[in-house]
Amino acid sequence: MRPAVVATLVSACPLVLGTAAADGPLPARMADTGGGRQLITAVAAMAGSTSGTVTWWDRRDGRWVKAGSAAARFGAKGLVAGTSRKQGTNTTPTGLYDLPYAFGIKAAPRGTAYKYRLVRENSWWCQDKDSRSYNRWTEPRAADCRAAHAEHLISYGTQYAYALVIGFNYERPVRSRGAGIFLHVNGRGATAGCVSVSADAMRRILKWADPERNPHLAIGTASGPTAITRY
Repeated sequence: MRPAVVATLVSACPLVLGTAAADGPLPARMADTGGGRQLITAVAAMAGSTSGTVTWWDRRDGRWVKAGSAAARFGAKGLVAGTSRKQGTNTTPTGLYDLPYAFGIKAAPRGTAYKYRLVRENSWWCQDKDSRSYNRWTEPRAADCRAAHAEHLISYGTQYAYALVIGFNYERPVRSRGAGIFLHVNGRGATAGCVSVSADAMRRILKWADPERNPHLAIGTASGPTAITRY
């Protein structure tokens, strides 16, 4: 998703989740964590927020243990339920998603176990709802995918230095729901629907993520209809 142009930086805000430590760590309070032994949570204070926190967790001896965290940015128009999201709204889709593969303009950080696709000059991500390549990497750009409705990945040297594909609308794409939703490096401010963190955090996440442990990403708010605990 092409990063939104925002004049001022969006600073991360503190976030309080749950009511008491006795309730357990956040993943233990979620309805579903994807069935794996790794999980990334991306949480905003409320639906209109453009910043929050990304935390990554390991399942060890039957308990969820925090492995790291970082300030995060969300869509310039906040967050919305992934099932009702519309393309071009600059909103981040809430929900629980798999992470199909990683990619980047830079080489994968040493120690990365995830499938990692290197961005090249002719690498594109198609967002053309009329294309058979909708919400897919295409190299070169597919003939039926208009350039005006696709991202030339190498053009985003900062944001796509490192990234993970978020499985939103990916397995069976619904036209006009949205395409190109990634976990990537921060740009100048809020995103156009992706989740972003610092370059250092992305490197740490890529070195931590283990495909054998089936990691997922949950996006949501601290409370309300899009509360992360609902997913």
